[in-house]
Amino acid sequence: MRPSLFPPPWASSWGEDACGLWLTFSLNGIRQLFRWIKPGRFLMGAPPAESEGYFLPGKETPHEVTLTKGFWLAETTVTQELWQSVMRINPSGFSGLLLPVERVSWFDVQQFLRQLNGLIPGLAGRLPTEAEWEYSCRAGSETPFSFGEEITTEQVNYNAAEEEGGLCRRRTVEVKSRLPANAWGLYEMHGNVWEWCHDLWQEDLGQETAIDPCGARNGELRVVKGGSWVCAAGYVRSASRDRHYENYSGGSVGFRLVV
Repeated sequence: MRPSLFPPPWASSWGEDACGLWLTFSLNGIRQLFRWIKPGRFLMGAPPAESEGYFLPGKETPHEVTLTKGFWLAETTVTQELWQSVMRINPSGFSGLLLPVERVSWFDVQQFLRQLNGLIPGLAGRLPTEAEWEYSCRAGSETPFSFGEEITTEQVNYNAAEEEGGLCRRRTVEVKSRLPANAWGLYEMHGNVWEWCHDLWQEDLGQETAIDPCGARNGELRVVKGGSWVCAAGYVRSASRDRHYENYSGGSVGFRLVV
C-alpha cells in the first residue's frame, strides 16, 4: 500500500528503488533519508529457546500484531551531525559527525523532536512504537536476526568478546558502516546503539492478537530496542527488548525518527 500523499510537503527529494519508496528532508545541508514501511501483519516476540542463556528484563511472548497504517522510518539512527544542527550542542561520549548521537534521554529526544518539527514545515517527527520498530527490524523475517539465524561483527556492531576469536569495538561506529541494510533498506537495526521507542514499558506484551499497540498506559520506564555495542549477540536480536527511566542517558542509547 502506497502512502496517500507522496511526496509529503516536507520532502526535499524522493524516489523508488529495490527496497521501495524513499524520500529525504534536508536541514542546513544535512540530508536524512526515510523508507516507506507498508502496513502489515507479523509475529512479534520470540520462543523461549531463542533467548536461552540470556537474562531478559521482560518477556518476549510471541503474538500476532497488525499495523494498519504505513509510516516513514529513517534509514539510520539520528547522527551527531543532525542533533547538533537542531540542538546546537552534542552530548555524545564518542565524537564523530556520522556517529549516532548517544547520551540522550527520552526527555531530551522529545525536546529535539519539538525543535526539529518547528524547523521543517509540515514535519511531524516522532519515535516509533515498539511494534513499529520490531516490524521494521524484521523486514519480513522470522529468524532471530533480519539476516538469519546468526550474525557477525562485520554485519553488526555488538560485543562478541566471549565468542571464539570474537571482537568488541568498545564504541559506536558510523551509521551505514555495517552492511548490508536489511531487506527494507534500514541500517544498524541490530546493535550499535539501543533505540528509544515511544512506548511505556510492559514486562509481558502477552499472547493476544494486537492491532496498532502503543504500550502501557502508565509508568516511568520507556522501551528501548535493538541492542548496542555493549551487548552480546542475544541482546541484539529482533525480539530483544529492554527499558530505561525516561531521564536515563547513556553511551549506548540513541534513537531513530518516524514520520
